[in-house]
Amino acid sequence: MKKFIILLLALAAAMVLAACGDDGGAAEEGGSGDDDTLTIGISLPSATHGWMGALIDNAEQQAKELQESEGIEYVMTNAADPNKQANDVDDLIAQGVDVIVMLPIESAALTPVGQKVKDAGIPLVIVDRELENDAATVVVKGDNEGIGVNAGEYFIEQLNGEGKIVEISGPPSSVTEQRGSGFKEAIDGQEGMEIIASQSGDFSTEKSLEVMENILQANPEIDAVFTQDDGMALGVLQAIKEAGRTDIQFVTGAGGAKQVFEDIQNDGLMSATFLYSPTMVRDAVKIAGEIAQGNEPEETMVIKEATQVTEENVDEYYDPESKF
Repeated sequence: MKKFIILLLALAAAMVLAACGDDGGAAEEGGSGDDDTLTIGISLPSATHGWMGALIDNAEQQAKELQESEGIEYVMTNAADPNKQANDVDDLIAQGVDVIVMLPIESAALTPVGQKVKDAGIPLVIVDRELENDAATVVVKGDNEGIGVNAGEYFIEQLNGEGKIVEISGPPSSVTEQRGSGFKEAIDGQEGMEIIASQSGDFSTEKSLEVMENILQANPEIDAVFTQDDGMALGVLQAIKEAGRTDIQFVTGAGGAKQVFEDIQNDGLMSATFLYSPTMVRDAVKIAGEIAQGNEPEETMVIKEATQVTEENVDEYYDPESKF
């Protein structure tokens, strides 16, 4: 009997040891549990509009390519508000990822979170919207000020320096501030040009439709509309069409959306947009992969050109298969 009890105890001990071994293996499979596995943490907003949806797709595709070619794991999170994003980044820090790629929902709100990443000794690659401190190791963005300046110059040319302008801006961020200030800088000194209304469309087609409806009711005479985003421009176009307004000469956007390109091609009210491609996140993920492998980044600021697209060159950029 005594031998039987000893045998049972030995079997139980062996089972406990085997279970412990299995737990250790599961932790390693997650990526950050294994010291030899490199992991990139990616924190992005939710896909509230087409541009962001395309950016999320590009980020995941690039991360998968790195996983297949270099064996670098990734953890991706999406957040609908700054508080959720802050918690997501805290989780990535706790997981011990090697690099974090972040597109801040709001610049000011996520600045302290960027500092947490820096304090944790984790390199940080910021995409699109900048932080208000120096926490970023690398910033990858479009030329936001260039979009505003180029749009302002386009307005001066098309309106011959005179006109009543509406501005539809984005939510509080470096993107919104830079595009708006660039536009105002360009038209400054044109005494005949006046911004008669400026409201946020939150980079949302639906919100911009609603905002523009109110602006149209309050302003019987509008010459042109500067929107800071192609998705918002589509909402503006719908509002103008539904109101039956014929005084507005043109609308401009930013991004490079397929639907906007089609309106330009068809000689619609949309006459110009300025490139701000969601593929910029691919550069950010590639840079994060280089940093994770111990390589110094070649640049700390990567700026993608704000090319003007009109009926003259739209066919060069139009892709009927584009998701954006």
